[in-house]
Amino acid sequence: MSLYPLQLEIALALLALLVLIREAVHPVVNARALGLVLSGLVLALLAYSFTMKPVEGALYSGMYRLDEFALFAKRLFLLATVLALALAAEFSPRLGGGAAEQFVITLLAATGMLLIGSVNDFALLFVALELVTISFYVLTSYLRRQLPSLEAGTKYLIIGALSGSLTMYGIAYLFGATGATNLDQVAAAVRSQGGAGGIFLFGMVLVLLGLSFKLAAFPGQMWAPDVYQGAPAPVTAFLAVGSKAAGFVLLIRLLYTGFLGAHQVWAPLILWMAAITLLYGNLGALYQHNLKRLLGYSSIAHAGYLLLGAAALNSLGVAALLFYLVQYTCTVMCAFLAIVALGRATGSEDLDACAGLHRRSPLLAAALVISMLSLAGLPPLGGFFGKVLLLLGIFERVELVNSYLVVAMLASVGVIISFYYYFGVARAVYLEDGPSAEPIVLTGATRLGLIFCIGAVLFLGIYQQPLLEAAIDAAAVFAPH
Repeated sequence: MSLYPLQLEIALALLALLVLIREAVHPVVNARALGLVLSGLVLALLAYSFTMKPVEGALYSGMYRLDEFALFAKRLFLLATVLALALAAEFSPRLGGGAAEQFVITLLAATGMLLIGSVNDFALLFVALELVTISFYVLTSYLRRQLPSLEAGTKYLIIGALSGSLTMYGIAYLFGATGATNLDQVAAAVRSQGGAGGIFLFGMVLVLLGLSFKLAAFPGQMWAPDVYQGAPAPVTAFLAVGSKAAGFVLLIRLLYTGFLGAHQVWAPLILWMAAITLLYGNLGALYQHNLKRLLGYSSIAHAGYLLLGAAALNSLGVAALLFYLVQYTCTVMCAFLAIVALGRATGSEDLDACAGLHRRSPLLAAALVISMLSLAGLPPLGGFFGKVLLLLGIFERVELVNSYLVVAMLASVGVIISFYYYFGVARAVYLEDGPSAEPIVLTGATRLGLIFCIGAVLFLGIYQQPLLEAAIDAAAVFAPH
Protein backbone atom coordinates (compact mmCIF):
# COMPACT_ATOMS: atom_id res chain seq x y z
CA MET A 1 0.00 0.00 0.00
CA SER A 2 1.23 3.52 -0.79
CA LEU A 3 2.93 5.52 1.95
CA TYR A 4 1.55 8.77 0.50
CA PRO A 5 -0.91 9.33 3.41
CA LEU A 6 1.89 8.84 5.98
CA GLN A 7 4.54 11.03 4.40
CA LEU A 8 4.24 13.87 6.91
CA GLU A 9 4.58 11.52 9.89
CA ILE A 10 7.50 9.71 8.23
CA ALA A 11 9.26 13.00 7.47
CA LEU A 12 9.02 14.19 11.09
CA ALA A 13 10.14 10.84 12.51
CA LEU A 14 13.12 10.70 10.13
CA LEU A 15 14.07 14.27 11.01
CA ALA A 16 14.01 13.36 14.70
CA LEU A 17 16.15 10.29 14.03
CA LEU A 18 18.69 12.27 12.01
CA VAL A 19 19.07 14.86 14.78
CA LEU A 20 19.49 12.10 17.35
CA ILE A 21 22.20 10.36 15.29
CA ARG A 22 23.93 13.67 14.61
CA GLU A 23 23.96 14.48 18.32
CA ALA A 24 25.37 11.02 19.17
CA VAL A 25 28.17 11.27 16.58
CA HIS A 26 29.02 14.95 16.99
CA PRO A 27 27.30 16.88 19.79
CA VAL A 28 25.67 20.10 18.69
CA VAL A 29 27.53 23.25 19.73
CA ASN A 30 25.01 25.91 18.68
CA ALA A 31 21.67 24.58 19.93
CA ARG A 32 19.84 27.81 19.11
CA ALA A 33 20.85 27.59 15.44
CA LEU A 34 19.80 23.93 15.31
CA GLY A 35 16.38 24.76 16.74
CA LEU A 36 15.83 27.53 14.21
CA VAL A 37 16.93 25.27 11.34
CA LEU A 38 14.52 22.54 12.50
CA SER A 39 11.76 25.12 12.80
CA GLY A 40 12.46 26.17 9.21
CA LEU A 41 12.40 22.57 7.98
CA VAL A 42 9.06 21.89 9.66
CA LEU A 43 7.77 25.15 8.16
CA ALA A 44 8.76 23.81 4.72
CA LEU A 45 6.89 20.60 5.55
CA LEU A 46 3.85 22.69 6.51
CA ALA A 47 4.02 24.49 3.16
CA TYR A 48 4.30 21.13 1.38
CA SER A 49 1.23 19.80 3.20
CA PHE A 50 -0.94 22.27 1.26
CA THR A 51 -0.11 20.34 -1.91
CA MET A 52 -1.53 17.13 -0.45
CA LYS A 53 -5.02 16.01 -1.39
CA PRO A 54 -7.50 14.08 0.76
CA VAL A 55 -7.90 10.36 0.13
CA GLU A 56 -11.33 8.78 0.03
CA GLY A 57 -12.19 6.06 2.54
CA ALA A 58 -10.31 4.49 5.42
CA LEU A 59 -6.75 3.27 4.85
CA TYR A 60 -4.42 0.62 6.27
CA SER A 61 -7.12 -1.90 7.23
CA GLY A 62 -9.47 0.93 8.19
CA MET A 63 -7.19 2.35 10.90
CA TYR A 64 -6.22 5.63 9.24
CA ARG A 65 -7.97 8.46 7.38
CA LEU A 66 -6.63 11.29 5.27
CA ASP A 67 -9.76 13.36 4.81
CA GLU A 68 -10.16 17.15 4.89
CA PHE A 69 -10.46 17.09 8.68
CA ALA A 70 -7.21 15.12 9.03
CA LEU A 71 -5.32 17.48 6.71
CA PHE A 72 -6.61 20.55 8.57
CA ALA A 73 -5.50 19.00 11.88
CA LYS A 74 -2.06 18.04 10.56
CA ARG A 75 -1.44 21.56 9.29
CA LEU A 76 -2.44 22.95 12.68
CA PHE A 77 -0.06 20.56 14.47
CA LEU A 78 2.80 21.46 12.10
CA LEU A 79 2.18 25.17 12.73
CA ALA A 80 2.30 24.55 16.48
CA THR A 81 5.53 22.57 16.04
CA VAL A 82 7.17 25.34 14.00
CA LEU A 83 6.43 27.87 16.73
CA ALA A 84 7.36 25.46 19.54
CA LEU A 85 10.77 24.70 18.01
CA ALA A 86 11.47 28.39 17.47
CA LEU A 87 10.48 29.06 21.08
CA ALA A 88 12.67 26.18 22.30
CA ALA A 89 15.59 27.56 20.28
CA GLU A 90 15.31 30.91 22.06
CA PHE A 91 15.08 29.11 25.42
CA SER A 92 17.98 26.69 24.74
CA PRO A 93 20.72 28.73 26.51
CA ARG A 94 18.83 28.20 29.80
CA LEU A 95 18.84 24.40 29.41
CA GLY A 96 22.53 24.02 30.14
CA GLY A 97 22.90 21.15 27.65
CA GLY A 98 20.59 18.57 26.17
CA ALA A 99 18.80 20.98 23.84
CA ALA A 100 19.15 18.68 20.83
CA GLU A 101 17.40 15.87 22.67
CA GLN A 102 14.60 18.26 23.57
CA PHE A 103 14.14 19.07 19.89
CA VAL A 104 14.04 15.34 19.11
CA ILE A 105 11.35 14.65 21.68
CA THR A 106 9.36 17.66 20.44
CA LEU A 107 9.46 16.21 16.90
CA LEU A 108 8.35 12.79 18.19
CA ALA A 109 5.46 14.37 20.08
CA ALA A 110 4.49 16.16 16.88
CA THR A 111 4.62 12.84 15.01
CA GLY A 112 2.12 11.41 17.47
CA MET A 113 -0.11 14.45 16.97
CA LEU A 114 -0.11 13.94 13.21
CA LEU A 115 -1.18 10.33 13.75
CA ILE A 116 -3.96 11.48 16.07
CA GLY A 117 -5.31 13.66 13.26
CA SER A 118 -5.94 10.55 11.16
CA VAL A 119 -7.02 8.06 13.84
CA ASN A 120 -9.86 5.74 12.84
CA ASP A 121 -9.24 2.83 15.20
CA PHE A 122 -8.87 2.52 18.96
CA ALA A 123 -5.59 0.60 18.60
CA LEU A 124 -3.94 3.42 16.65
CA LEU A 125 -5.64 5.93 18.96
CA PHE A 126 -3.96 4.53 22.05
CA VAL A 127 -0.52 4.20 20.43
CA ALA A 128 -0.58 7.76 19.06
CA LEU A 129 -1.94 9.18 22.30
CA GLU A 130 0.74 7.48 24.36
CA LEU A 131 3.50 8.65 21.99
CA VAL A 132 2.40 12.23 22.64
CA THR A 133 1.87 11.74 26.37
CA ILE A 134 5.16 9.93 27.05
CA SER A 135 7.04 12.62 25.12
CA PHE A 136 5.52 15.25 27.38
CA TYR A 137 6.37 13.20 30.49
CA VAL A 138 10.00 13.77 29.56
CA LEU A 139 9.65 17.36 28.34
CA THR A 140 7.84 18.67 31.42
CA SER A 141 10.64 17.48 33.71
CA TYR A 142 13.44 18.42 31.32
CA LEU A 143 14.99 20.94 33.71
CA ARG A 144 15.95 18.00 35.90
CA ARG A 145 18.10 20.07 38.26
CA GLN A 146 15.18 22.34 39.14
CA LEU A 147 12.63 21.11 41.67
CA PRO A 148 9.57 22.80 40.05
CA SER A 149 10.26 21.03 36.75
CA LEU A 150 10.67 17.63 38.43
CA GLU A 151 7.50 18.22 40.43
CA ALA A 152 5.63 19.16 37.24
CA GLY A 153 6.84 16.01 35.50
CA THR A 154 5.83 13.81 38.43
CA LYS A 155 2.33 15.27 38.62
CA TYR A 156 1.87 14.99 34.88
CA LEU A 157 3.09 11.38 34.96
CA ILE A 158 0.79 10.28 37.78
CA ILE A 159 -2.37 11.87 36.38
CA GLY A 160 -1.41 10.87 32.84
CA ALA A 161 -1.01 7.24 33.88
CA LEU A 162 -4.44 7.34 35.52
CA SER A 163 -6.06 8.85 32.43
CA GLY A 164 -4.33 6.32 30.17
CA SER A 165 -5.66 3.49 32.33
CA LEU A 166 -9.19 4.90 32.13
CA THR A 167 -8.92 5.22 28.37
CA MET A 168 -7.70 1.65 27.91
CA TYR A 169 -10.31 0.30 30.31
CA GLY A 170 -13.01 2.17 28.37
CA ILE A 171 -11.73 0.80 25.05
CA ALA A 172 -11.95 -2.73 26.48
CA TYR A 173 -15.61 -2.15 27.39
CA LEU A 174 -16.35 -0.70 23.96
CA PHE A 175 -14.74 -3.70 22.29
CA GLY A 176 -16.76 -6.01 24.49
CA ALA A 177 -19.99 -4.21 23.58
CA THR A 178 -19.39 -4.00 19.82
CA GLY A 179 -16.74 -6.61 18.96
CA ALA A 180 -14.74 -3.97 17.06
CA THR A 181 -12.02 -1.37 17.55
CA ASN A 182 -12.51 0.39 14.21
CA LEU A 183 -14.56 3.57 14.70
CA ASP A 184 -16.73 2.97 11.63
CA GLN A 185 -17.44 -0.59 12.73
CA VAL A 186 -18.19 0.57 16.28
CA ALA A 187 -20.75 3.06 14.92
CA ALA A 188 -22.27 0.37 12.66
CA ALA A 189 -22.54 -2.03 15.61
CA VAL A 190 -24.39 0.58 17.66
CA ARG A 191 -26.84 1.15 14.80
CA SER A 192 -27.40 -2.57 14.28
CA GLN A 193 -28.11 -3.02 18.00
CA GLY A 194 -30.77 -0.32 17.88
CA GLY A 195 -28.81 2.10 20.05
CA ALA A 196 -26.07 2.23 22.65
CA GLY A 197 -26.39 -0.24 25.51
CA GLY A 198 -25.25 0.15 29.09
CA ILE A 199 -21.83 -1.48 28.55
CA PHE A 200 -21.13 0.73 25.54
CA LEU A 201 -22.13 3.87 27.44
CA PHE A 202 -19.95 2.92 30.40
CA GLY A 203 -16.94 2.40 28.12
CA MET A 204 -17.65 5.67 26.30
CA VAL A 205 -17.76 7.62 29.56
CA LEU A 206 -14.45 6.08 30.67
CA VAL A 207 -12.80 7.08 27.38
CA LEU A 208 -14.14 10.62 27.70
CA LEU A 209 -12.90 10.83 31.29
CA GLY A 210 -9.45 9.70 30.19
CA LEU A 211 -9.46 12.18 27.33
CA SER A 212 -10.39 15.07 29.66
CA PHE A 213 -6.79 14.89 30.92
CA LYS A 214 -5.45 15.74 27.44
CA LEU A 215 -7.96 18.57 27.13
CA ALA A 216 -7.23 20.02 30.58
CA ALA A 217 -11.01 19.88 31.07
CA PHE A 218 -13.13 18.84 34.05
CA PRO A 219 -12.61 16.38 35.71
CA GLY A 220 -9.04 15.93 34.40
CA GLN A 221 -7.91 19.54 34.72
CA MET A 222 -6.18 19.50 38.13
CA TRP A 223 -2.66 19.10 36.78
CA ALA A 224 -2.62 22.10 34.42
CA PRO A 225 -1.67 25.07 36.69
CA ASP A 226 1.16 23.24 38.49
CA VAL A 227 2.57 21.67 35.32
CA TYR A 228 2.31 24.88 33.32
CA GLN A 229 4.22 26.75 36.04
CA GLY A 230 6.91 24.13 36.62
CA ALA A 231 7.67 23.00 33.07
CA PRO A 232 10.08 24.92 30.81
CA ALA A 233 8.22 27.72 29.01
CA PRO A 234 8.56 26.21 25.48
CA VAL A 235 7.20 22.89 26.76
CA THR A 236 4.31 24.66 28.48
CA ALA A 237 3.50 26.47 25.23
CA PHE A 238 3.58 23.26 23.17
CA LEU A 239 1.51 21.51 25.82
CA ALA A 240 -1.02 24.37 25.81
CA VAL A 241 -1.53 24.40 22.06
CA GLY A 242 -0.29 21.18 20.46
CA SER A 243 -1.39 18.66 23.06
CA LYS A 244 -4.70 20.43 23.64
CA ALA A 245 -5.39 20.67 19.91
CA ALA A 246 -4.61 16.96 19.50
CA GLY A 247 -7.03 16.14 22.31
CA PHE A 248 -9.85 18.12 20.72
CA VAL A 249 -9.20 16.73 17.25
CA LEU A 250 -9.39 13.24 18.73
CA LEU A 251 -12.54 14.14 20.69
CA ILE A 252 -14.32 15.33 17.53
CA ARG A 253 -13.29 12.20 15.62
CA LEU A 254 -14.64 9.99 18.40
CA LEU A 255 -17.87 11.88 19.05
CA TYR A 256 -18.89 12.32 15.44
CA THR A 257 -17.80 8.89 14.19
CA GLY A 258 -17.69 6.07 16.74
CA PHE A 259 -19.94 7.64 19.39
CA LEU A 260 -22.45 9.43 17.14
CA GLY A 261 -25.15 6.85 17.88
CA ALA A 262 -24.98 7.81 21.57
CA HIS A 263 -25.16 11.59 21.09
CA GLN A 264 -28.26 11.82 23.32
CA VAL A 265 -25.95 10.86 26.19
CA TRP A 266 -22.66 12.53 25.40
CA ALA A 267 -24.00 15.88 24.15
CA PRO A 268 -25.43 16.98 27.53
CA LEU A 269 -22.44 15.41 29.30
CA ILE A 270 -19.96 17.42 27.20
CA LEU A 271 -22.12 20.53 27.58
CA TRP A 272 -22.02 20.48 31.38
CA MET A 273 -18.35 19.52 31.37
CA ALA A 274 -17.84 22.72 29.37
CA ALA A 275 -19.77 24.82 31.88
CA ILE A 276 -17.85 23.51 34.89
CA THR A 277 -14.50 23.72 33.09
CA LEU A 278 -14.81 27.31 31.95
CA LEU A 279 -16.05 28.53 35.33
CA TYR A 280 -13.29 26.62 37.17
CA GLY A 281 -10.59 28.05 34.90
CA ASN A 282 -11.80 31.64 34.98
CA LEU A 283 -12.36 31.72 38.75
CA GLY A 284 -9.04 30.00 39.45
CA ALA A 285 -7.12 32.55 37.35
CA LEU A 286 -8.43 35.58 39.21
CA TYR A 287 -5.65 35.89 41.80
CA GLN A 288 -2.66 34.32 40.03
CA HIS A 289 0.64 36.24 39.96
CA ASN A 290 2.79 33.83 37.96
CA LEU A 291 2.16 34.33 34.24
CA LYS A 292 2.54 30.65 33.34
CA ARG A 293 0.24 29.58 36.16
CA LEU A 294 -2.28 32.21 35.07
CA LEU A 295 -2.14 30.79 31.54
CA GLY A 296 -2.63 27.32 33.05
CA TYR A 297 -5.98 28.33 34.49
CA SER A 298 -6.71 30.26 31.29
CA SER A 299 -6.06 27.06 29.33
CA ILE A 300 -8.65 25.26 31.44
CA ALA A 301 -11.17 28.03 30.75
CA HIS A 302 -10.51 27.86 27.01
CA ALA A 303 -10.96 24.09 27.08
CA GLY A 304 -14.45 24.86 28.38
CA TYR A 305 -15.16 27.20 25.48
CA LEU A 306 -13.87 24.63 22.99
CA LEU A 307 -16.09 21.93 24.49
CA LEU A 308 -19.06 24.12 23.54
CA GLY A 309 -18.17 23.54 19.89
CA ALA A 310 -17.98 19.79 20.44
CA ALA A 311 -21.36 19.72 22.20
CA ALA A 312 -23.15 21.86 19.60
CA LEU A 313 -24.00 18.85 17.41
CA ASN A 314 -23.82 20.89 14.22
CA SER A 315 -21.30 21.72 11.51
CA LEU A 316 -20.92 25.29 12.74
CA GLY A 317 -19.84 24.07 16.17
CA VAL A 318 -17.11 21.84 14.74
CA ALA A 319 -15.92 24.54 12.31
CA ALA A 320 -15.87 27.08 15.15
CA LEU A 321 -13.78 24.71 17.27
CA LEU A 322 -11.24 24.28 14.46
CA PHE A 323 -11.05 28.03 13.81
CA TYR A 324 -10.66 28.66 17.54
CA LEU A 325 -7.78 26.19 17.80
CA VAL A 326 -5.80 27.98 15.07
CA GLN A 327 -6.21 31.46 16.52
CA TYR A 328 -5.59 30.09 20.03
CA THR A 329 -2.32 28.54 18.84
CA CYS A 330 -1.06 31.87 17.47
CA THR A 331 -2.26 33.79 20.54
CA VAL A 332 -0.76 31.49 23.17
CA MET A 333 2.53 31.14 21.30
CA CYS A 334 2.71 34.94 21.15
CA ALA A 335 2.22 35.11 24.92
CA PHE A 336 4.85 32.44 25.66
CA LEU A 337 7.39 33.93 23.27
CA ALA A 338 7.01 37.18 25.22
CA ILE A 339 7.30 35.30 28.53
CA VAL A 340 10.51 33.56 27.43
CA ALA A 341 12.05 36.89 26.38
CA LEU A 342 10.87 38.51 29.62
CA GLY A 343 12.27 35.66 31.71
CA ARG A 344 15.62 35.84 29.94
CA ALA A 345 15.86 39.59 30.63
CA THR A 346 14.50 39.72 34.19
CA GLY A 347 14.94 36.18 35.53
CA SER A 348 11.26 36.18 36.53
CA GLU A 349 7.98 34.97 35.02
CA ASP A 350 5.78 36.73 37.57
CA LEU A 351 3.34 39.54 36.95
CA ASP A 352 5.61 41.97 38.81
CA ALA A 353 8.25 41.56 36.08
CA CYS A 354 5.76 43.07 33.59
CA ALA A 355 5.61 46.41 35.43
CA GLY A 356 6.69 49.22 33.12
CA LEU A 357 7.47 46.77 30.30
CA HIS A 358 6.28 49.23 27.63
CA ARG A 359 9.25 51.46 28.44
CA ARG A 360 11.77 48.65 28.26
CA SER A 361 10.48 46.98 25.08
CA PRO A 362 7.43 48.34 23.22
CA LEU A 363 7.26 45.25 20.97
CA LEU A 364 7.37 42.84 23.91
CA ALA A 365 4.73 44.85 25.75
CA ALA A 366 2.45 44.96 22.70
CA ALA A 367 2.82 41.20 22.12
CA LEU A 368 1.97 40.33 25.71
CA VAL A 369 -1.01 42.68 25.92
CA ILE A 370 -2.43 41.80 22.49
CA SER A 371 -2.25 38.09 23.31
CA MET A 372 -4.03 38.67 26.64
CA LEU A 373 -6.74 40.81 25.03
CA SER A 374 -7.26 38.17 22.35
CA LEU A 375 -7.59 35.47 25.00
CA ALA A 376 -10.14 37.72 26.72
CA GLY A 377 -12.11 37.91 23.48
CA LEU A 378 -11.88 41.60 22.65
CA PRO A 379 -12.44 42.84 19.09
CA PRO A 380 -10.88 43.17 16.60
CA LEU A 381 -8.64 40.24 17.62
CA GLY A 382 -8.85 36.57 16.63
CA GLY A 383 -10.09 35.47 20.05
CA PHE A 384 -13.20 37.63 19.71
CA PHE A 385 -14.32 36.08 16.45
CA GLY A 386 -13.52 32.58 17.75
CA LYS A 387 -15.71 33.03 20.81
CA VAL A 388 -18.53 34.50 18.69
CA LEU A 389 -18.44 31.46 16.40
CA LEU A 390 -18.56 29.03 19.33
CA LEU A 391 -21.53 30.85 20.88
CA LEU A 392 -23.32 30.93 17.51
CA GLY A 393 -22.88 27.15 17.26
CA ILE A 394 -24.50 26.78 20.69
CA PHE A 395 -27.30 29.25 19.93
CA GLU A 396 -28.26 27.15 16.89
CA ARG A 397 -29.25 24.45 19.40
CA VAL A 398 -31.24 26.76 21.66
CA GLU A 399 -34.94 26.02 21.73
CA LEU A 400 -36.62 28.58 23.98
CA VAL A 401 -35.06 27.83 27.39
CA ASN A 402 -32.95 24.69 27.67
CA SER A 403 -29.52 23.61 28.87
CA TYR A 404 -27.77 25.03 25.79
CA LEU A 405 -29.07 28.51 26.59
CA VAL A 406 -28.04 28.19 30.25
CA VAL A 407 -24.51 27.09 29.34
CA ALA A 408 -24.22 29.83 26.69
CA MET A 409 -25.09 32.36 29.38
CA LEU A 410 -22.50 30.83 31.74
CA ALA A 411 -19.91 31.08 28.96
CA SER A 412 -20.72 34.77 28.57
CA VAL A 413 -20.30 35.24 32.32
CA GLY A 414 -16.94 33.45 32.10
CA VAL A 415 -15.80 35.89 29.42
CA ILE A 416 -16.69 38.83 31.66
CA ILE A 417 -14.85 37.29 34.63
CA SER A 418 -11.74 36.78 32.51
CA PHE A 419 -11.47 40.51 31.79
CA TYR A 420 -10.24 41.03 35.36
CA TYR A 421 -7.09 38.94 35.16
CA TYR A 422 -6.29 39.57 31.50
CA PHE A 423 -6.58 43.33 32.00
CA GLY A 424 -4.45 42.94 35.13
CA VAL A 425 -1.53 42.00 32.87
CA ALA A 426 -2.23 44.98 30.60
CA ARG A 427 -2.38 47.28 33.64
CA ALA A 428 0.99 46.07 34.88
CA VAL A 429 2.58 46.51 31.46
CA TYR A 430 1.35 50.02 30.73
CA LEU A 431 0.23 51.66 33.98
CA GLU A 432 2.66 50.45 36.65
CA ASP A 433 6.25 51.51 37.19
CA GLY A 434 8.88 48.82 37.15
CA PRO A 435 12.05 48.52 39.24
CA SER A 436 14.21 48.97 36.13
CA ALA A 437 14.03 51.06 32.98
CA GLU A 438 16.89 49.28 31.21
CA PRO A 439 15.89 48.42 27.63
CA ILE A 440 15.32 44.74 26.83
CA VAL A 441 17.27 43.65 23.75
CA LEU A 442 15.42 41.07 21.64
CA THR A 443 17.08 38.67 19.20
CA GLY A 444 16.16 38.85 15.55
CA ALA A 445 14.32 35.51 15.72
CA THR A 446 12.30 36.65 18.74
CA ARG A 447 11.33 39.86 16.97
CA LEU A 448 10.29 37.95 13.87
CA GLY A 449 8.26 35.47 15.91
CA LEU A 450 6.50 38.20 17.86
CA ILE A 451 5.68 40.16 14.72
CA PHE A 452 4.31 37.03 13.02
CA CYS A 453 2.12 36.08 15.98
CA ILE A 454 0.83 39.63 16.49
CA GLY A 455 0.05 39.85 12.78
CA ALA A 456 -1.75 36.49 12.83
CA VAL A 457 -3.90 37.46 15.84
CA LEU A 458 -4.86 40.77 14.22
CA PHE A 459 -5.42 39.22 10.78
CA LEU A 460 -7.71 36.48 12.11
CA GLY A 461 -9.75 39.10 13.91
CA ILE A 462 -10.23 41.24 10.81
CA TYR A 463 -10.28 38.81 7.88
CA GLN A 464 -11.38 35.28 8.71
CA GLN A 465 -12.75 34.01 5.40
CA PRO A 466 -9.91 31.73 4.16
CA LEU A 467 -9.44 29.99 7.50
CA LEU A 468 -13.17 29.81 8.17
CA GLU A 469 -13.83 28.24 4.77
CA ALA A 470 -11.10 25.66 5.41
CA ALA A 471 -12.62 24.90 8.84
CA ILE A 472 -16.10 24.53 7.33
CA ASP A 473 -14.75 22.12 4.67
CA ALA A 474 -13.01 20.09 7.38
CA ALA A 475 -16.15 19.99 9.55
CA ALA A 476 -18.25 18.84 6.58
CA VAL A 477 -16.46 15.47 6.76
CA PHE A 478 -18.73 14.44 9.61
CA ALA A 479 -21.97 16.06 8.42
CA PRO A 480 -23.12 16.25 12.08
CA HIS A 481 -26.81 16.36 12.86
